[in-house]
Amino acid sequence: MITDKDIKSIAASGEGYNAEFKVRLPNKVKEVTEEICAFANASGGTVLIGVEDDNVIQGATIDNAKRSAIQNSIREIKPTLNCDVYAVDVDGKEVWVIEVPSGTQKPYALSGAIYVRNGPNSQKVMEIEEMRDFFQQADRIYFDETPCPAFDIATGIHTENLNEFKAEANLSSAVPNEQIFRNLKLQDQNEAFKNGAVLFFGNAPEQYIDTALIRCVAFDGKDKRYIVDDKKFTGPLYVQYKEAIQWLKNKLDVRYDIEGTTGPREEVWEIPQTVFKEVIVNALAHRDYYDRGATITIELFDDRVEIANPGGLVSAVSSKDFGKRSHSRNPLVFGLFARMRMVEQIGSGIGRIKDLMKENNLQAPQFSFDGMFTVTLTRPFDFEKWINKWKEQLTDTRITILRAIHNNPKMTKTVIADLANIGSTALDNNMEYLKDLGLLNREGTKGGRWILNYINPEVGESGG
Repeated sequence: MITDKDIKSIAASGEGYNAEFKVRLPNKVKEVTEEICAFANASGGTVLIGVEDDNVIQGATIDNAKRSAIQNSIREIKPTLNCDVYAVDVDGKEVWVIEVPSGTQKPYALSGAIYVRNGPNSQKVMEIEEMRDFFQQADRIYFDETPCPAFDIATGIHTENLNEFKAEANLSSAVPNEQIFRNLKLQDQNEAFKNGAVLFFGNAPEQYIDTALIRCVAFDGKDKRYIVDDKKFTGPLYVQYKEAIQWLKNKLDVRYDIEGTTGPREEVWEIPQTVFKEVIVNALAHRDYYDRGATITIELFDDRVEIANPGGLVSAVSSKDFGKRSHSRNPLVFGLFARMRMVEQIGSGIGRIKDLMKENNLQAPQFSFDGMFTVTLTRPFDFEKWINKWKEQLTDTRITILRAIHNNPKMTKTVIADLANIGSTALDNNMEYLKDLGLLNREGTKGGRWILNYINPEVGESGG
């Protein structure tokens, strides 16, 4: 049985993969039984009746008739599932607890329907593809739910990372670690840490899961011929995330906007940092850890960033539903990220990535699901970097002409001549020279536009 201290800890950390709150017993008891069924199909969980969604303990009254209704409803779950239902006094307020074990005879169904836990939400499995994927997972067990008996909890925990998790999840630093592990269902019935817990809190998870790392590679150019940096980041998943973000920050263009003379300094990335947060956390939470032949990779090119993780779309999510629905391969890991508020509404991440790229006038992200799940983010074109490659072959006047056209492809020749401080004849001669180099073309006549060909002088390829 859990104690009043456990309830306070669970309530403080909020609803999640292993916790569901009800301020009172719903009129339709089946609403609670659906959550119980979902917990049984996952790693188990706790339903607290008498706790608000905003984590406030209010207390609730459940008489014998209502308690019998709960137990009768639980009996409708097939195969038979045994749950403990009892009340706990928390500072004079009665909170009812339903402890749900991780079922040993998955899948469990209620009224012929299967319910599954996805982060802090329960979902009804309705599509054939979803059911097929669930049965496959039930046969092999979620990777992050599998125990890792070789892991030594006493010596293997990354203390700093665990403390940071507590802070981000609004857990008091005074709460004993053992209580947190118990409440979050991080251990199996033999008290062995699960793979997901090792990934999230282990000091060196790569010792037990050798592909548990992020490899970051920077290339000179647009292909993979010349590597200029190659780093591997290990440790707990949140540490991997932070180090990968810092690596990107050091490689990408980041400027600083300051409000007034003493206002706060805001970092402005060439591609919004939030986009990278969404993609990298998605990769860490959803990668196929059963695939031991590949790792998560972040590849930086002159014109793009590609982030890939093993495993395409799960069968429960079709290509037409991509970006609208979510189904995690690692629900325990996903739930821990959710507690840190690293992920938001289920299935909203892809839409947020698309919106952020559009809001910042960047090309739409590209997604590929063939074996690896790959997100390609196109970098904004760096004109100054490109023109610097031509500096030795172009006069200042010709560079001024190119810069003017880059800023406004519909600029008239009269305005360009004024900016370059030359006459019309000299402008025509300079433009012919740029055309001969292959840097400049014209599309249309009156009302047309200038077209710059962003090629590099060394190799004659498109610049970036």
